Amino acid sequence: MQDPLFSSPNSQDFLEKQTQKYREEPTHDQNVKKKKISKRLPLLPLIFLIYFQVSGGPYGQESVVGAAGPLCAIAGFILFPALWSIPEALITAELATAFPNNGGFVVWSHTAFGPFWGYLMGSWKFLSGVVNLALFPGLCVDYVDSIAPSLNLTKTLTRYSVVFFSTTILSLINFTGLHVVAHISIPLAGLSLLPFLVLSFVAIPQIDPGRWIVIWNESNTLGRNKEWKNYFHALFWNLNCWDSVSTLVGEIKTPEETLPKALLSSMGLTSLAYLVPLLATTGAMKPDPDDWKDGYYAAIGEELAGPWLKRLIKSGAVLSGLGLYQAQLSSCSYQLHGMAELGLLPKFFGARSGTFDTPWVGIMVSTIISLMVAAFRFENMRVCVNFFYSLGTLMEFGAFIYLRVKFPKAVRPFKIPIELNGLIGMCSIPCIFLLFVLCAATPAVYFLSVVLTSFGVLWYFVLKMLKTNMWLEFNNVKAPKLIMEEDYPSYYEEIEKK
Repeated sequence: MQDPLFSSPNSQDFLEKQTQKYREEPTHDQNVKKKKISKRLPLLPLIFLIYFQVSGGPYGQESVVGAAGPLCAIAGFILFPALWSIPEALITAELATAFPNNGGFVVWSHTAFGPFWGYLMGSWKFLSGVVNLALFPGLCVDYVDSIAPSLNLTKTLTRYSVVFFSTTILSLINFTGLHVVAHISIPLAGLSLLPFLVLSFVAIPQIDPGRWIVIWNESNTLGRNKEWKNYFHALFWNLNCWDSVSTLVGEIKTPEETLPKALLSSMGLTSLAYLVPLLATTGAMKPDPDDWKDGYYAAIGEELAGPWLKRLIKSGAVLSGLGLYQAQLSSCSYQLHGMAELGLLPKFFGARSGTFDTPWVGIMVSTIISLMVAAFRFENMRVCVNFFYSLGTLMEFGAFIYLRVKFPKAVRPFKIPIELNGLIGMCSIPCIFLLFVLCAATPAVYFLSVVLTSFGVLWYFVLKMLKTNMWLEFNNVKAPKLIMEEDYPSYYEEIEKK
């Protein structure tokens, strides 16, 4: 008999039954039936899509070492996935397979706490996503500029023009289909990680294990104390967003079976991509806190092997940025699509391309907003991303516990095999991390979050007025509900037969 945690008798049937549970209009069900199964994401491309939604490789990992030293960095990339990434991925797997519809965490919050909180969750996560989205084209331009300084991309007007052009091209690629983006992620991941395989191979013979236990401290010769705020922000930024895949779970082939395996595999790939080059380079290089800043891996490559490896690492960073942008844009656009399906946004946000079946309105809106954010070049972008993400994820953890308490008998194709008290304990440590991120934000981030959250709340009531007066067309929906065991008894019977 197959393990029920990783098996589903009929994913398509479950999707339609769950959708019918809360939807009054038949349009979505008809679209689901018409959608070609061949375009749904299978396991392998989904693994690499999640990998780029979360990480994209060790680019940007250097600042973790610079903030606290090699020992704390190594410990962070070992312990943080266990204490943060695994709980977040498990919660994503359980809720996303119980609600196999686009929208993800918005659907969960909507079900648990009502439409206002679902909308607020959506606004926080979307803001986090588009601000993060705005970072990647600029980072790619900076790397290209350092590889080929003759292009002179650092001038403000020229730089933004290049960002605008590259962002537009990348968005058009996203428009061709999620299956295209996911399959492109496979070679992008391989090519962007190849420089670090070479770097690790070169560095391993020069490793001195004693360098791994160095901690920055004012009392030693390094003259630098630990910067815990920067340490946690950098670590968090490198290892969050495991729930991003939930916004497009309706596009996954047999999500009840595929999604948990993809999350587990992607977590293994991400951990190796961080730990192998980190152990190799911190052991090979003399520890100096002034050196370990974003981009230092390229300098290490030049020192250990020559300019060719430096250029190779920077080229890999460009490819990684392309994959990160595509994966993040997919998550943002399908989130807007899911919110339109729930009736939280006007119906036109759920429009799909007749040719490619992609949410073209979501792609266009996400691209435009990210370009606006990129034009400001806000100094605290990474902190801002973490702040909005933390607000939404705290609600996400609350929704998970609430749904376990409120609907203990619900069908959960993937269910975390832990009782309620254990689940509360599992969620408590990640929540402490989230609260720390919120408390460690800068005054500028607090101000920006208050302004944008207030605008989001105001816009919710404006949309509600438009819906009440029928000035814009919205989907007519009921509150999402989980399927109860008595409503779907054949689920467990079919598992037993398998």
